[in-house]
This record gives sequence, C-alpha cells and structure tokens, in this order.
Amino acid sequence: MKAPSLKVLVLTAAATLTLSACAALQQGPVGNSAVPAPARTVDLGRYAGTWYEIGRYEAGFQRGCEGVTATYTQREDGLIGVVNTCRQDGLDGELRSVEGRAKVVEGSGNAKLKVSFFGPFYFGNYWILDHAEDYSWSIVGEGSGRYLWLLSRTPQPSDAVRQTILNRAQALGYDLTLLRPTQQPR
Repeated sequence: MKAPSLKVLVLTAAATLTLSACAALQQGPVGNSAVPAPARTVDLGRYAGTWYEIGRYEAGFQRGCEGVTATYTQREDGLIGVVNTCRQDGLDGELRSVEGRAKVVEGSGNAKLKVSFFGPFYFGNYWILDHAEDYSWSIVGEGSGRYLWLLSRTPQPSDAVRQTILNRAQALGYDLTLLRPTQQPR
C-alpha cells in the first residue's frame, strides 16, 4: 500500500483546521456554565411533530433566521428525521431548510440526541432539558451552555406559557439576557 503524499497530508490538515475554525467562529458566549442533565425522560412519539422556536441563543448557522421551525419524525431505521426551516432576514424572507437525522444517546431516557446535518462525520449534541407534561413547550440545549432553544407547539404561545418557559430556562441556569426572541407569524 502506497503511503499518502505530503500534498494529501497538507490538504487534509488544512481542511481539518478550516472546519475547526469555522466551528469555533460559530460558537457564541457561554450562557450557562453548569448545564444540568435533562430533567425528565422523553416520549419520542409525543415529541415528534413541528415545534416553533420562540427564542434562542444566536448562532452563526442561524444568523438572521425568523419564523424558525423544527419538525421531527420517527424513522423506520430507528433514527429521528429532523427538518429545520427559517425565513432569512424576516418573516417574508427567502425560505431556508436543512434536513438531518438524530440518534438517541443510550441511557438518556431519550432526552439526549446526537444530531447530524452534515453526513456521517459530525454529530452535535441536542439535549431536551425540559418539556411540558403535555409536550406544549420544550427547552433544548447541550453541554457547553453556548446553545439554547426555547420551543413551543404554537407560533404564538400565550403570555403565561411564554413566561413559564422563560422561568424554567432561568431556573436551569441560563442567562436570559443572551436570549434572542424569534419572530413568528401571527
């Protein structure tokens, strides 16, 4: 077997460094330095369906997104289908969509997922930190405390539901001053 050439090794190293730099640039400030484990197990059948983002910590891959939704489906292969959509730079902006898949982390009560939108090479953490008993809202994050998504089953939850979600996120240790509200259609 022929050893890889110096050119191939240099190109591979450059590509790895570039991808690492892009990932580092997309990370925001830490909004929770002690992210707790998810609060309860998740019934994936009840979690499936469409969620509307009502707020998030801004991330480079979502910059300018409004009208954000995430739709989850249970796949026959045991994975979870994920489709994220948004309108770029306003509710009347260009529709953007990305499809991915997720797998459940064993022993997590279905509350920790590994999600990939970039093929088999990169899986990001997706932790369902808490949710309403009736699955009307959900709080999603991951271990670094840099990402937070507040989700609702309706684009315009009541003020009481919105306050419940915010209070719970704050109780989980999240800095709400970093929260960016997401515009949703009325």
